Amino acid sequence: MGLLIPRARPTRLVVCPGDGPPGRKETLVMALAAPQARAWRTRRGPRTALFLRVGRTPRTPRTATVLTGAGLVLLPWVVVLAKTMPQTSEVSNWSTAWIGLDLMLAAGLTGTGALLRRHDPRASPVAAATAALLVMDAWFDVTTSAGTGGQGTALLLAAGAELPLAVACAAVAVRRPR
Repeated sequence: MGLLIPRARPTRLVVCPGDGPPGRKETLVMALAAPQARAWRTRRGPRTALFLRVGRTPRTPRTATVLTGAGLVLLPWVVVLAKTMPQTSEVSNWSTAWIGLDLMLAAGLTGTGALLRRHDPRASPVAAATAALLVMDAWFDVTTSAGTGGQGTALLLAAGAELPLAVACAAVAVRRPR
């Protein structure tokens, strides 16, 4: 069976193992073409991934430069904040901020679990975002409770729940989808 060629010129042709039932020698052939991606199944092909470049690939060095520059620009800003921020402040929407963060955590954790249960590869980015939110939640819980009666509870929740869940989500985020 031959390979179908899309009308638009593909930027990259990717051949990878199929996700069909075990024992079938099926391979997924995907042509990433502008403006949409198309995929075809063939009966032949290797069981290992093969990347064949056809034309130009997206320019990631520019994005990497912009992101690195943005991170470096934040460093002097952190110094400005450290020197100018007040030690205490009264916040009018404190409960709204915490409820919103906890709702995002609930959505991230349940979403990651549901996607994992379905073996969906989208679990990785959801797990990565959830891990970041969990670390942020632990950080703010501990730092905002410093010097108060709730500091012990914040430390216990951070060490016993938020950070272990963040590690679990990070492990899901870095593993390869099957």
